[in-house]
Amino acid sequence: MFHIIQNDPEVPPGNITEHLRSMGIAAGVCHAYRNEPLPAPEDTRGVIVLGGAMCANDDQRHPFLMQVKGFIREMVARRVPYLGICLGGQLLAAAVGGGVVSNRWEELGTLEVELTKEGREDRLFAGLAPRIGTFQWHHDSFDLPADGVLLAASPACPHQAFRVGSCAWGTQFHPEVTEEIIRAWCAWDPATRERADELVAAWRADTAYAATARRLLENFVGVARG
Repeated sequence: MFHIIQNDPEVPPGNITEHLRSMGIAAGVCHAYRNEPLPAPEDTRGVIVLGGAMCANDDQRHPFLMQVKGFIREMVARRVPYLGICLGGQLLAAAVGGGVVSNRWEELGTLEVELTKEGREDRLFAGLAPRIGTFQWHHDSFDLPADGVLLAASPACPHQAFRVGSCAWGTQFHPEVTEEIIRAWCAWDPATRERADELVAAWRADTAYAATARRLLENFVGVARG
């Protein structure tokens, strides 16, 4: 079964649920922030871990993160296809020995990232252009684990995507956002509240965004289906 791990009530799956449904996949959502039991590893064919406003190192404030990181380590060990988005990517890095740094390489809005040579050859990015439009909303960023492979970078944030092993990926960017999500995140802070229309308009102007997000998810599902 496919599973989605939600770490924050205000960071939902967005377009992922609809895309998976259209592919004939019914994915269960585990609300980890509510301390719901994490999926049984033997029942997990693929897992997507979403973002959140907390830091990957906030184990004391959010103890459930320790369980999530343990679950991630088991996914990597079992070679279960894993996709971590923003905090989900940072949790992957932290789970396998990489660092996560707060208030570094911050980005908000629609920005391009460029695939590395390894990224252009990676299964997750198959069929995508060497430079893709993404939506960013992060204050923290991950360092590459010792055996991590850098797949994408940008001038403002040199660590945009990486892979560990054969089928565990982390991205700094958000392929799942919708207008509703962008407006909800803008409301978190007075500085961004006034920019909601601007940020939504820039996201809409990237006409390839929806197709890129869909292809990324299709590639991930293809790996999970084998």
